[in-house]
Amino acid sequence: MEGPVEVEADDGTVARSDRPFVALCMCRRSRTYPWCDTSHRGRRRPPATRTAGGASESGEQ
Repeated sequence: MEGPVEVEADDGTVARSDRPFVALCMCRRSRTYPWCDTSHRGRRRPPATRTAGGASESGEQ
């Protein structure tokens, strides 16, 4: 998003950023929530297991 930005949380608190560009955290792993600090990059998803038909559990082939 282009800044400056104000984000109001459900509890009414307001987070402000005067930076020219900001990214909102959608995974909630950020130490600077609601702003993204790329903490999600340090965690890997477990590999998808394959079923007998060759498709992964996520439905990909």
